[in-house]
Amino acid sequence: MRVFDFDHAIVREPGHSVVDGIRSDADAKPDFGRIRAEHTAYVAALRAAGLAVDVLPPLETYPDSIFVEDPALVLPEGAVLLRPGAVARRGESAELRDTLNRHFERVLELKDEEYADGGDVLVTPNMIFIGLSRRTNLAGAQALQAKLEQLGRKAKIAQTPEPILHFKTAVSLLSQDTMLATQQMADSGAFGGFDILVVPEGEEGAANALRINDTVLAGDSYPRTIDLLDKAGFAVRALRVTEIAKLDAGLSCMSLRWMKQA
Repeated sequence: MRVFDFDHAIVREPGHSVVDGIRSDADAKPDFGRIRAEHTAYVAALRAAGLAVDVLPPLETYPDSIFVEDPALVLPEGAVLLRPGAVARRGESAELRDTLNRHFERVLELKDEEYADGGDVLVTPNMIFIGLSRRTNLAGAQALQAKLEQLGRKAKIAQTPEPILHFKTAVSLLSQDTMLATQQMADSGAFGGFDILVVPEGEEGAANALRINDTVLAGDSYPRTIDLLDKAGFAVRALRVTEIAKLDAGLSCMSLRWMKQA
């Protein structure tokens, strides 16, 4: 089983409050109707790739709760409830607890000042990278590393280069031995042993692609990156995520994905 082979996913529908989500550009106010359309197309792409999708209802209290990857991490061996680094998002983890308990026999939890966002966690075949960032502190990274060891996984703590928000904002796994990354992330030296495809200048947002089974989901506003992936032999499905991007988010953020163990 490859680490990007999935048959289950959890997503959460956006609430109307999503337009008030955390974003670096206060003037780039997203449109709710467009966000909902992008999310609907995203869920359809997951299902088309062969995944059974558990769609959770919106949480108006938490504008960013559509981004379910940040408050939790899921693997075939179990799940970890994380502690988001943004104060406004800390209640999202508890809202996922019952759902994770339905799907997993083992659900571990971070606590207290151990802050870690799922957007800073990159799963690769032999190692899970945990990126230190504005949302993931050292205590959180070390605690998550220990939880992953309990689940039988090895983890490595790395530094997310400034001003990148999340580790996976700038890098994604394309195959067992290939990454897609921005030039800045490729130059970080974190990925020894991997081949790295560097996104073209001006298309840095394309680095947050998502490999699901035999398909790579990529933002449709990055034509040169799509061409790069196509020439490298990857089957690409382009999705519109321009409104989602206004919330400093991308393709990986909107789902929790795993292969259910027999």
